Amino acid sequence: MEKLIFFLAAVYAVHGFPSANVSGHKVFCYYDSQSYIRETQAKMLPSDMEPALPFCTHLVYGYAGLDAMSNKMISLNENLDLAKGHENYRVVTRLKLKFPHLKVLLSVGGGADAELEDSYKYNTLLETQESRAAFIDSVGVILKNYQFDGLDLAWQFPTNKPKKIRGKLGSFWHGFKKIFGSTPVDEHAEEHRSQFSIFVQEMKNVLRRDNMILTASVLPNVNSSIYFDTHALMNHVDYVILHGYDYMTPKRNPKEADYTSPLSELMKRNPESNINFLTNYWLQNGFPAHKLILAIPTFGRAWKLNSDSVISGVPPTPAEGAAPEGPYTKHEGLLSYPEICTKLNNPANHRGMHTYLRKVSDPSKRYGTYAFRVPDDNGADGMWVSYEDPDSAANKVEHIKGKKLAGIAIVDLSLDDFRGLCTGDKYPILISAKYRL
Repeated sequence: MEKLIFFLAAVYAVHGFPSANVSGHKVFCYYDSQSYIRETQAKMLPSDMEPALPFCTHLVYGYAGLDAMSNKMISLNENLDLAKGHENYRVVTRLKLKFPHLKVLLSVGGGADAELEDSYKYNTLLETQESRAAFIDSVGVILKNYQFDGLDLAWQFPTNKPKKIRGKLGSFWHGFKKIFGSTPVDEHAEEHRSQFSIFVQEMKNVLRRDNMILTASVLPNVNSSIYFDTHALMNHVDYVILHGYDYMTPKRNPKEADYTSPLSELMKRNPESNINFLTNYWLQNGFPAHKLILAIPTFGRAWKLNSDSVISGVPPTPAEGAAPEGPYTKHEGLLSYPEICTKLNNPANHRGMHTYLRKVSDPSKRYGTYAFRVPDDNGADGMWVSYEDPDSAANKVEHIKGKKLAGIAIVDLSLDDFRGLCTGDKYPILISAKYRL
């Protein structure tokens, strides 16, 4: 696979890539603007995206947010995005001058707009026509001023409660609650579902005047059946992007390490926590396949293993919360692809913090790749990582082709190996996925 990626990249470098849409599939490439303020090798400038853009049909700049007081879309970092600072809104849209095939979208929400004191503000905005209109007007101003081609509504709906490990007593009580009811994540979910459909229609009516694109993102652990009316949405969005990952994370599931983005259902797991269930839900509820995009992550979720963990590494395995931060991203429990690949150079399963991780591939092509290091004799320095690599990304592309979906989204470019630290080739996950389309 690495040789194929190198060959494909070399061909495009020599002969050019005038259009990334030769196959007819779409490739949405997300750029998390916060990577601009990371340090050392993790710092990603808009110019660092240029080797990737021939492979992308759409570039999605993340993320704008919502001001709950004014009900307007706002920059979450004005120093990065606006004229008073680096003006990255304009920098990224000017990339179209060099890559004329590219459409550049602005994404709002995306889980990046974290105001704990008002975690339901995205739902609240939906509840009145006046608040929706204020937001839509502000969207139009920003998109036109900075020459974006459209908007990605990565709406921050409440997420499902994480799965918990239960003993016999806990399982009995959980069953009792399921029969007699438990606290829902949103007591007004039915109203918000209807209001979101109206909101999308109102938004599209405005964007259509300027031939702008509207996409809706289903963020990780948001229940599609609760918040998305497939029939009401299908005629008012250009695409729906399914973020089928982070089903398990160290934050949501600190005591159990497991696959974060499986294609298929695993035994004794939540039957809804897999990509096949997610895509089938949308297709079986009448949403057109040619408007569905599957998101592929470029990162891994990492747990700390302890003396109770399974020495074979086979998931699910007991864990002790998030693994320490990586040297580049500096985020507990999250590792970029280059932070992972540099830990895989030695196939032996040694012990201790500074030894390598043992990679376990997935010959079934159904669950994903993971790597682990057993704890030392003191029960310390163990690690377990579920992650995406070029091969597993290619497997997901085969899934979308089998379902006849519209394409893929790479989430995001800054966590792929954009410097070529692993093998010397830049953007191996993106290029592997694009090659398979």
